[in-house]
Amino acid sequence: MCNPDRDSLFRIESIHLQNAWYTKENILKQFQTLGQNLTVEKLEQWTSAYPIQDGMNNKTVGLVLAGNIPLVGFHDLLSTLITGFTALVKLSSDDAGVSKLIIHKLLEIEPRFQQHIHLVDRLSNFDLVIATGSNNTARYFEYYFGKKPNIIRKNRNSVAVLTGKESTKELHLLGYDIFDYFGLGCRSVSKIFLPSGYNIATFFEAIEPFKDIKDHFKYSNNYDYNKSIYLVNGDKHYDNGFLLLKEDERIASPLAVVYYEEYDSLSDVESFINNHADQIQCVTSMTPLNIRTPQFALGGSQCPALNDYADGVDTLKFLTDHQ
Repeated sequence: MCNPDRDSLFRIESIHLQNAWYTKENILKQFQTLGQNLTVEKLEQWTSAYPIQDGMNNKTVGLVLAGNIPLVGFHDLLSTLITGFTALVKLSSDDAGVSKLIIHKLLEIEPRFQQHIHLVDRLSNFDLVIATGSNNTARYFEYYFGKKPNIIRKNRNSVAVLTGKESTKELHLLGYDIFDYFGLGCRSVSKIFLPSGYNIATFFEAIEPFKDIKDHFKYSNNYDYNKSIYLVNGDKHYDNGFLLLKEDERIASPLAVVYYEEYDSLSDVESFINNHADQIQCVTSMTPLNIRTPQFALGGSQCPALNDYADGVDTLKFLTDHQ
């Protein structure tokens, strides 16, 4: 997956015409991230703690995959196949053919999966379901899939915690947590906790190398729109030309905006994170925190390991419990 062939690269070049957020750079970034986990050693280490039966079983898992970033549902497909289930896959309309490309490559590598991966327009005749969507679609999922064993995921965002002791290099790494995949992922940092009196210029200077993101027309449109709203409403905010920083108690910020909140005590931040754990996918910080939510170093939110499960729900345990 780290080295797609020439034909695949040709198709990747044109995918942005179907979904402008799916740039070549972001698709290849996701290939690299996923590929780093797909080694024999890491796969064996990941699965060794579970009672996975040899071969395929006779049960089917319905997968409703999101499309906010490229291949966001690959982990669910991998988990389904590696535990011996057949995958009934409903792709997002935003997928733009990326998942189909990878599935076709997977079938070239292992033709035996031909009978165990089925792309469908509508789920039916399945034993379990894993569905990812928005808070609104989650209600739909619960209505239609609630009688089956299920994992249903809703909206989540990620947050960062700074102490003011971070180096310029570390603050620069935070830029990847914010800007990778244009900030559209559940692991994208949408809020930053800052110590009282923090110098915003320090943060802005460190992320200046990410300024080219504004060259993307859809991102730029969101930046311009949110900036105009803040200016018209007279809302206090900071602006470095490609990112808006606004003080706000909420977690989920609009695209091209990151909310921030100042704190006097880290314990207050820890309490906030623990009290809102059902809304937070992960936390990035260079300081160890007493929280239940998964924590990564700055720059690490978009590179989860195989056992960094979305929403903290152990997918392999769910599947092996229903073999």
